[in-house]
Amino acid sequence: MALRQDSGKEPSIELFIKAGHDGQNVGNCPFCQRLFMVLWLKGVKFTVTTVDMKKKPAELKDLAPGTNPPFLLYNGDLKTDFIKIEDFLELTLAPPRYPHLSPQNKESFDVGADIFAKFSAYIKSTTTNTYHETALLREFKRLDIYLNASLPQEIDHNSRVDMLVSNRKFLDGDHLTLADCNLLPKLHVIKIAAKKYCDFDIPAQFTGVWRYLQNAYEREEFRHTCPANIEIEKAYLDVVGKRK
Repeated sequence: MALRQDSGKEPSIELFIKAGHDGQNVGNCPFCQRLFMVLWLKGVKFTVTTVDMKKKPAELKDLAPGTNPPFLLYNGDLKTDFIKIEDFLELTLAPPRYPHLSPQNKESFDVGADIFAKFSAYIKSTTTNTYHETALLREFKRLDIYLNASLPQEIDHNSRVDMLVSNRKFLDGDHLTLADCNLLPKLHVIKIAAKKYCDFDIPAQFTGVWRYLQNAYEREEFRHTCPANIEIEKAYLDVVGKRK
């Protein structure tokens, strides 16, 4: 079991993420951005190293042979599974020094679970195939309904006035949680790639989704960890080139 961090000493943390096409800037990788956001939200000091996947430096080949980013060095210990890394950081970087990021509601994690898979099927299909677009829109509608519905903690049982539409900023309330670190990087990829290659926009009728995205882009933990649009577009160029 991981031990909670000694309150008197900052851990040494280095996050390795995928580099962009120039070999230096942040590349397209929702899982890398997910951990980048978690560390930023924890308020811990850390460094970020971008890894050029075309020519991994020899020292990185020795450090994590056969491993693709993201991976992490925590006080010299290598950690390579991003789900286990997230769980480790939540347990180790804990209150009172660091905030908990786990959502209160399990549904906050579940609601966006299929949206990226539906997008992946959609962008791989021909633009005249409406089946996959309909499936993607169904997932956006599910997300929109959840974002507009009041969470249990928003409901005042002593009030006679029902809150018909939630006005919370994020999936689980007004604070970014692990659920947002998981979903937001994927939504950003969908927003950029689907527009570029499928002329698809998230419908304006999904007011909850748009409120969610607008609130997210106002947060530097999300905005400053996003890859440039060109990185996402280049990442999907080969995908759309193989459409049948």
